[in-house]
Amino acid sequence: PLCVRRGRLEPGRSGKRLVNLRVQLVFRQVFEHLELFRREAPRGRVFQRPLFAQEQSGGTYMRAAPAMIKELVWAGFDIGSLANNHTGDYGAGGMRLTRRYVAEAGIIAAGSGDNLVEAREAKFIETGGARIAIVATASRFPDHSRAGKSRGDIPARPGLSPLRFNTTYVVTRDQLETLRSMLDDLGLNPPETGDRLFVRQSRYDRGNNYVVGDEPEVRTEANSEDMKEISAVVSSASRLADYTIVSIHAHKGGRDKFDPPQFLLDFAHGMIDAGADVVIGHGPHVLRGIEIYKGKLIFYSIGNFMYQNETLLRLPHENYERYGLGLDKHVADFDEVRFDFGRKGAPADPFNWESIVALPKWRDGKLVALELYPISLGFGTSRTVYGRPMLADEELSEKIIGDLQRLSKPFGTVIKYRNGIGVVKIR
Repeated sequence: PLCVRRGRLEPGRSGKRLVNLRVQLVFRQVFEHLELFRREAPRGRVFQRPLFAQEQSGGTYMRAAPAMIKELVWAGFDIGSLANNHTGDYGAGGMRLTRRYVAEAGIIAAGSGDNLVEAREAKFIETGGARIAIVATASRFPDHSRAGKSRGDIPARPGLSPLRFNTTYVVTRDQLETLRSMLDDLGLNPPETGDRLFVRQSRYDRGNNYVVGDEPEVRTEANSEDMKEISAVVSSASRLADYTIVSIHAHKGGRDKFDPPQFLLDFAHGMIDAGADVVIGHGPHVLRGIEIYKGKLIFYSIGNFMYQNETLLRLPHENYERYGLGLDKHVADFDEVRFDFGRKGAPADPFNWESIVALPKWRDGKLVALELYPISLGFGTSRTVYGRPMLADEELSEKIIGDLQRLSKPFGTVIKYRNGIGVVKIR
């Protein structure tokens, strides 16, 4: 959210938002405590259109009633990203309707469009203190969700702004030869010699690269074409706005889900070099470290803010079919089978339900302060309650800030715990 306090511009940051249940009625505390600026959504008739689930989704086929956008407006959200692994769950029609409802509510959102140029472009919001630009992309998505280009003869594919990346698996010589032997036994005809194997079972499979190295590791590298295109947009936006935000939805981890992969580090640094003032990562559903790079702010993942993944009205056949559920089963049955009655997955992981609201402050174009307000999304409560943010209690607040201190230390970021919040030292 973008906040205005006593005439000063204070862009607050929050992470992934999956909203199905109302937040206004009983969850005012976190918003009023942070004094988020509120606006009324424009009134008008909204027409439902039939939407078709795609063969692939971002996981759960995510959807919500259009009226839920009013909850985000009430909470103070006025700028955001539409690029994520669920952008194409219901095809181009679902993406376009989402863009329409968001725009009608007065929220400025980037990251999706009717073609790649439109999906890439920056969006701008005017505030009382500054002009803000946002550029949004995602690195996790089904291929059909990626926006395309046109040569003028066929319309471009609608979708999101992609940041593709390549993954290389480094293995020992013995491991590579074992893999080569296995592929040969399966009739996949690998090359007889060499230090590299590319394994692809069909033309629809992206395949995996394996190379010989001293120690096993996973290497990731951002797609150079995507980097160049997004950097150009950021460079332009930074010259048209006072502050430029880059948002990236990135699930993939490095050593674990808390560790950002190399391609994300390179992307974040590249966007700052191109002119961004802050890079905001989200997607893995957990907090990752914070870096101050060349005086600019990078959140490698800011975690969840609203996470209501189990209270959907309906799901398509494909979700049920994956777990062998027939027509006599419904949403609650799907939730219980998928998450083993809360014993695995998101409901069983407390880190999914611990996050922050970040309040950075700039003065004369320079980052001068950063406060981190710990929030809880209700781990251990029922699915009718959890997923909505509340300020964390003292014990949990100290734990969340402690986690961020540990995760941010490799980047040289110093965070102090004071009066229930985290305070980042700005050099």
